[in-house]
Amino acid sequence: MTTKRAHLLIKGRVQGVFFRSSMKEMADLYHVKGWVKNTLSGDVEAVVEGEGRDVDDLIEWCRQGSPAAAVDRVEISWQEPKGDFKWFSIKR
Repeated sequence: MTTKRAHLLIKGRVQGVFFRSSMKEMADLYHVKGWVKNTLSGDVEAVVEGEGRDVDDLIEWCRQGSPAAAVDRVEISWQEPKGDFKWFSIKR
């Protein structure tokens, strides 16, 4: 098993379209841990960690997002896994 961790910046129409709550549902489904939050600039930021394929699947979901979202791009910065998350949360 290979663990991956990524910092994501999701750009486009991603606020006010249930992106964060939908992402939490998908993260729970894929057993990915971390967090997601809105940024002041109108993007969505997240840190995700889990088994490699599960993280890849969640990132792929982020490219489409919730039904009302219009994702322009997902910027990914790979990080060393830390194992410091117990669950996936929505930050306010």
